[in-house]
Amino acid sequence: MTPLAHDRYCDEIAHQVGLLRSVVTSGADLSGTVPTCPDWSLEQLVRHTGGALRWVELMVRTRADAEVPEEQVPLGDGPEPTGDAAALDAWLAETGDMLVGTLREAGADTAVWAWAGIPTSGFWARRMAHELTVHRADATLAAGLPYEVAPDIAADAIDEWLQIVEFVQRTMPHDEAGELRGAGRSIHLHATDGAPALRAEWMVELTDDVIVWRRGHEKATVVLRGPLTAVLLAFYRRLPLDSPELEVLGERELLEFWLERATFG
Repeated sequence: MTPLAHDRYCDEIAHQVGLLRSVVTSGADLSGTVPTCPDWSLEQLVRHTGGALRWVELMVRTRADAEVPEEQVPLGDGPEPTGDAAALDAWLAETGDMLVGTLREAGADTAVWAWAGIPTSGFWARRMAHELTVHRADATLAAGLPYEVAPDIAADAIDEWLQIVEFVQRTMPHDEAGELRGAGRSIHLHATDGAPALRAEWMVELTDDVIVWRRGHEKATVVLRGPLTAVLLAFYRRLPLDSPELEVLGERELLEFWLERATFG
């Protein structure tokens, strides 16, 4: 599928930053463990996410032709002191404004180093929109808050993840994604809500080389069904497959095999 418009990603980054800030200022325990990223506290998750945004902002602003070391990013680790929700909120607000302004100024087609074979500012706008979409889910789950995401963003996040799997299989044959090979097996993702025009269904075919995927309704070895947001979160391993809003039909082991190995990015 064709990615969304560059301005749509910029708008979503601004929106997602605002929502993440609301988690920070909600009174949630910043020192509490994030269940979906158990190596991090909520504060560490927020600092990681904001640091990634600042890293991308620096690369796009400077038109970097090679990866910039993260330690060169000003305030990439966030503010001092730790545990200060107001300081973290202010840092996030500034970070979001910086990135959105830089991406809008660059447009979609400016040449910038990127790791997935698409060396443009447009790649980074899309990647950061979805980085925020997923890590905000981590934060809201940790804080016990409700999570929603716009249907077009949720569907595009699944598209992008499948494209990342393709890229990794082509370029990193020794990665765990290399194990996602073997013709005759397939996965169908079926969102049970949303407008028909969104076509929020996916067919993923494993092959002896690189996965083949497309939007559409087809029979498969295993089917994951549920509301689009739930399907997105399960596909990103943020929601257990046995969650009540989800249904798995067919060879569940194949879906679990996929989820265990498509964990990069």
